[in-house]
Amino acid sequence: MSSKEIMCADFMKQMLDIIEQSYQHGWDERNGGNISYLLTQEELEPYLDITKVVSTFSLSICVKELANKYFLVTGSGKYFRNIKGNPCDGLGIIRIAKNGKQAELIWGFENGALPTSELPSHLLSHISRLSVDKKHRVILHNHASHLLAMTFTHELDERAFTRTLWKMCTECLVVFPEGVSIIPWLVPGTNEIGEATADKMKDTRMVLWPYHGVYVAGNCLDEAFGLVETAEKAAQIYTYVQAQGGIKQAISDQQFKQLAERFSVIPRKDYLD
Repeated sequence: MSSKEIMCADFMKQMLDIIEQSYQHGWDERNGGNISYLLTQEELEPYLDITKVVSTFSLSICVKELANKYFLVTGSGKYFRNIKGNPCDGLGIIRIAKNGKQAELIWGFENGALPTSELPSHLLSHISRLSVDKKHRVILHNHASHLLAMTFTHELDERAFTRTLWKMCTECLVVFPEGVSIIPWLVPGTNEIGEATADKMKDTRMVLWPYHGVYVAGNCLDEAFGLVETAEKAAQIYTYVQAQGGIKQAISDQQFKQLAERFSVIPRKDYLD
C-alpha cells in the first residue's frame, strides 16, 4: 500500500480540503494552526498496514483513555499552505500505545517530522469530548481573525461574550447553544493549557484562547470548521457594529427563546434573562 493510495481516502480528502480552506481564510498563517481527526481501524485498513510502526515517540501526558485509537494529525512547524502539496510531510497518522504514554507513527511525517506541539491539548480535549459525546471525532485550532480581535476589546466573561455573539447573527444560538468558553492566557504547547481547555470542553465545543485564537471540537471536520465559521462571522459583524457606533437594537431574550424552541436546542443555563 502506498501513500498515493491513501490520498484517495475520504478522510484524507476532507482533511486536505479543510486545511486549504483554513489557510485561504487567513486563519492559519505560517504554521499557526493544528487539527487532529479521530479515525477508526476500519477506515484505515483499506489503505494502510496498521501493524507496521514507523517510529515511536513519548507523550508528555498519560492518555490511557485513548489507547489503541488512531488520529490523523498536522505536523509541528508545518505551514498549512504547503500541506496540500506534500501531505506525507505535513500530516501523520498515529496510534496511542496501550500504556497511554507513547504514540506510534503508522504513516506520514516524513523527514523526521513530529505531530503538532499542541498534541497534548488535542488528546486531553478528545478525552473530554468523548466522555460527553461518543460521536466526537475532531479537534481544530486556528487564529480566526475577528474572534481573536474581540479578545482584546470585549470583556472576557463567558456569558457576556456568548450573548454578544448570539446577538450578531440569528443562527448563532442554534449553532452553538451551549455558548463559548474562555480560559486565561496560557503558554501554548503546554500541559497547563491543554488541561484548562479540556476542562472547558466538557461543557462547550468552542474555547477561546485570549490574544491567541480559538479551539473547537466536532463530530466531523465540517462541523468543527462550520462552528468556527459561524462564530467568526458573528465576530466580524460585531466589528462592523462597533465601527458604526455600537448596538442600537438586537434580538431580545424572548426572541431567543422562540428561536430555541423552533430549532429544538437548549441554550446554556442562565445565559438568557
